[in-house]
Amino acid sequence: MYKDQIQNVIDYIDQNLKTELSAVELADLAGYSVFHFYRVFQSVIGMPIMQYILRRRLLYSIYEIGSGRKKTDVALEHGFDTYAGFYKSFVREIGYTPAEYLRKFTAKKPYRINVLQEEQIMVSSKKIAEILSFWGLQDEKVADVVFGDTGKISETAKYVGEDHVIKYTNNLGNVLKAIDISKALENVGLASLMIVPTLEGKEYIENGELYFYLAKRVQGESILASNVYLDEYEKKARFIGEIVGQLDLSLEKIDVVVDEGDTLSVVRDQALPKLKDMFPINGLIGEELMKALERLYPQLPRQIIHRDPNPHNIIVAEDKWGFIDFDLSERNVRIFDPCYAATAILSETYEDGNEEKLIKWTKVMKEIMYGYDCVVHLSEEEKEAVPYIILANQLLATSWFEGKDKFAELFEVNRKMTSWILCNFEKMQLEET
Repeated sequence: MYKDQIQNVIDYIDQNLKTELSAVELADLAGYSVFHFYRVFQSVIGMPIMQYILRRRLLYSIYEIGSGRKKTDVALEHGFDTYAGFYKSFVREIGYTPAEYLRKFTAKKPYRINVLQEEQIMVSSKKIAEILSFWGLQDEKVADVVFGDTGKISETAKYVGEDHVIKYTNNLGNVLKAIDISKALENVGLASLMIVPTLEGKEYIENGELYFYLAKRVQGESILASNVYLDEYEKKARFIGEIVGQLDLSLEKIDVVVDEGDTLSVVRDQALPKLKDMFPINGLIGEELMKALERLYPQLPRQIIHRDPNPHNIIVAEDKWGFIDFDLSERNVRIFDPCYAATAILSETYEDGNEEKLIKWTKVMKEIMYGYDCVVHLSEEEKEAVPYIILANQLLATSWFEGKDKFAELFEVNRKMTSWILCNFEKMQLEET
């Protein structure tokens, strides 16, 4: 019941950000006393009500400024007395100057938060500073982690100064897995987030329902998906395949407890039934897909995989490269990783109807697979399975995003991607090298 009331409040906030909002008014809307409302709101959202309103105003403001509106007009409309006041609040909460943010990132319109669909993890910079005292870093600058191509803001991490990142989740299992994998990869010489113990030697901190851990950042820049299509795109794509292959070789050597992933079962039992009214279930997507997967899947080598090798999780510098974010790692078929890397690039750069670019992506995809093959040496069954795993990944992603307000834009992109891949499935076949 309380989530319905909080949902009404946060919808009302978004609709009235340019008016004066008070905790008393919002508590009345929810039907609670102010004291009880403060407690309930923070338990659901993760941060105090007025801090939440401030953050939403800042994010909507930077979106409007990035869309071309005058910065002073936007700041005043959102309740800031002066642009200087907006500027100071933005730097304090987001961690960048407005100009720096717009220069580095795409300012996206904030998505609708829906507490009825999923748990929310929101942590203010002030709260992060309190947690950082366990490492003696409470005075360091805290900044949002923003992914350049998409403008997506991480909900589970913030930068700390120039050298660290703090991560947080309500899933202790994911924390322990990330810590174990980080240590194991360090032992085999692969650059990844290096865990930093607290002043008391602890690897993570528990605070309320959240778990926090600090890591040294992998120095370098994340790969921008849009840059892959530029000059020498074949070379760039092959490089991505090679380093994903090197990652999987390293992951094969480590012994860490992870969940067992079963792409075949999830596609058959969850994705296809959920999407049956969206895509045709006859022919390729139904009988042929399942027959091919059921024939090939048992023959595909399995090991620990990254599970989320998006370009922004690949960090490169002049003389080295590395990976971050192993929270989703699992044991699954190893070609899941290069196939996912390819579809992640398509998802972040998709332009509906741009056939020239889409055909170019098929070449990017193949170069990624050829680069991966140079390192891990794909079996004949893996080479044959590549287009089926790509399609399976798309079905999984589309079914996961479907119906979630938070992922409405990604759902629409992946729905169109999946339809295009279905119509161009033969183009996914690898050629003999």
